[in-house]
Amino acid sequence: MGMKCEPHVVCSLAANLHVDQGIRRDASDSIEVSTMGRRFQQMYKRKRIHAITFGCAIALAGILLFSLQGPATGSEVPRDEGVAVGAQYDSTHVYVAPGDLDAFVNSFAATFGGQASKRSVTNVLPVPGSTEFQYLWTPVGTLSIFAFQTPIPFPFGEERTGYLVTDMDQALKAARAAGAEVIVEPFKDPIGVDAVIQWPGGLKMQLYWHFTPPKYGPLESVPDNRVYVSADQADNFVNGFVRFSQGKVVADDKRADAGEIGRAGETYRRVRIESLFGNMQVMVTDGHLPYPFGREITGYLVQDLSATLQKAKAAGAKILSPPYSTHDRTTAIIQFPGGYVAEVHSLTAR
Repeated sequence: MGMKCEPHVVCSLAANLHVDQGIRRDASDSIEVSTMGRRFQQMYKRKRIHAITFGCAIALAGILLFSLQGPATGSEVPRDEGVAVGAQYDSTHVYVAPGDLDAFVNSFAATFGGQASKRSVTNVLPVPGSTEFQYLWTPVGTLSIFAFQTPIPFPFGEERTGYLVTDMDQALKAARAAGAEVIVEPFKDPIGVDAVIQWPGGLKMQLYWHFTPPKYGPLESVPDNRVYVSADQADNFVNGFVRFSQGKVVADDKRADAGEIGRAGETYRRVRIESLFGNMQVMVTDGHLPYPFGREITGYLVQDLSATLQKAKAAGAKILSPPYSTHDRTTAIIQFPGGYVAEVHSLTAR
């Protein structure tokens, strides 16, 4: 540890730890007797022993201090506190034609309840563009609705959801560390900063941060982000998203009833994840999906599925897949005016 011992002296840390046994010395530790006599030899030995003991004590203290300090600051990994804000701030992105905007908003609100924001015409892209934009806040989930007046540049329109984060730089760092790639680098929009990421398996989502933090009340029920992935990327996606979201897998059913994705009589793997971002249901399939499965983006939990479907039909929605019951829920797929496809389900009483 940087200590220099005198020639012909063996310094042993182990020996110095046993102070009750005195200082141990072997033959090489002896000092030759000079012609000045035994008195001088004894004085020299005492000084030499004191110097050795002091030096070894310093070395031992250094070793103990180093072991207590742990790794150097540069090698420490900061604790990840997570970047999610809450499920009520995470919106499904809905793209409709300008002529369908009113019909869609009115139909969705009539089905689930809720309130729409004031409509604006703005550019929400990192490149020139123009869209009518409107939020729709409902008890079962938030929607960001776009009715573009200009062509939609790639990859916009492919991102399924927008997740509010506490810090954009930290969020992108966490996403990359969890295996996602940033396919649209951060850019400013009129109210904040946005970026688009892509997960193993192809899922795209937008992350956003607002200059003025929004304040929404909690949802009555948290919707499912419905994700379809291949068996090749399922574990990579699930593990990566759980790490990023600081969430947990609450169910991994490798023999779930495939009737809920249009293939009655078969089984498939279904993973359910919960996090502060909300709920996610991951469907691991071979891609042999009958229409409309795989087209839905979000699954909405309601108390009474039958009553909800009646409201949806009265408000102009179509039932694409009729109710199908599994051991824990009854599910259906509907399409709203403008083309937006959604899953709706109620839980089975136990």
